Amino acid sequence: MANSIETHTHREVQRYYGETLASSDDLKTSACCTSAAPPGYLQEVLDAIHPEVQSRYYGCGLVIPEALEGLRVLDLGCGAGRDAYVLSSLVGEQGSVVGVDMTPEQLAVARRYRDFHAEAFGYQASNVEFLEGNIERLDELNLKDGSFDLIISNCVINLAVDKGAVFRSVRRLLKPGGEMYFSDVYADRRIPVELAADPVLYGECLSGALYWRDFMRMATDAGLAVPRLLDDEELAITDPDVIQKIGHIRFCSATFRVFNLRDSESLEEDYGLQAVYRGGLPQAPERWALDRQADFTKGINTPVSGNTFRILQQSRFSEYFDLFGDFSDHLGEFNDDILPSPFARNPKKAQSGGCC
Repeated sequence: MANSIETHTHREVQRYYGETLASSDDLKTSACCTSAAPPGYLQEVLDAIHPEVQSRYYGCGLVIPEALEGLRVLDLGCGAGRDAYVLSSLVGEQGSVVGVDMTPEQLAVARRYRDFHAEAFGYQASNVEFLEGNIERLDELNLKDGSFDLIISNCVINLAVDKGAVFRSVRRLLKPGGEMYFSDVYADRRIPVELAADPVLYGECLSGALYWRDFMRMATDAGLAVPRLLDDEELAITDPDVIQKIGHIRFCSATFRVFNLRDSESLEEDYGLQAVYRGGLPQAPERWALDRQADFTKGINTPVSGNTFRILQQSRFSEYFDLFGDFSDHLGEFNDDILPSPFARNPKKAQSGGCC
């Protein structure tokens, strides 16, 4: 019975994104939209993306982290390829991007413009590959374990039925110290079963949204470190039928980053550790934020938790930091007010209007 429900849901998602939606203008809510204005350097890249690829963008955040040169990247639920092509520009000709999606119509658009974007970015050949597959069954795609520096996803995991399987595959495919950087839709409570059966609510990224505490548990159960919140935004839901169906459930889009670390802890602990940002990160030469709370200014000695220390030590960001201290003395809770819940503070109000 469970498999038949899963198959039905996958078919409905494929139909919604392959047939019902011709472009982002057809969406009924802002759930699958990004309202935040991109930084200037990113806008230049976006301007080079083919208009048809742009028109079929259904993301809910900016999933472009820092220090991308030369990385091997996996885009889960790449759709028509907007984020994949943006990343292909930023990783450089020596980097590479693999996009995975289960909707043939979306992939047809993405594949159509490989040569277009290679030429636009001045590459001899495309550094992007698109694979048809289900992100819940990545083991079927012959992707090598530990072969990706970065995995991104933009408003897609909520559409998966077996979300735990996605996070387990992420843990398997990431290199040690690798990062998952992704945006998705979350709810302030578990979604009633009857809403999950609504194809429009599911396709609009609402009724498949995870209760945020369940998301935290799934990620850590998969062996990933505690997710770090970067940004969140309240969803603007104005369609009367949708409002009536969802009742008092609150939804927001949020961007998290999570790392594949050795010996991470479930809470933020204090060992008297310190970090000094050397500067030098592209687009953040003087000041850089790991997440909403961990903010670093060049040359300033900054206290960090054990988990933050591990991220800075084991990830690609290690070359930008001097780290001081060890784990010999535990001093108790690290009191820096790290709040992983996107509902812990009032999220930004979504702007009205269409998708970017």
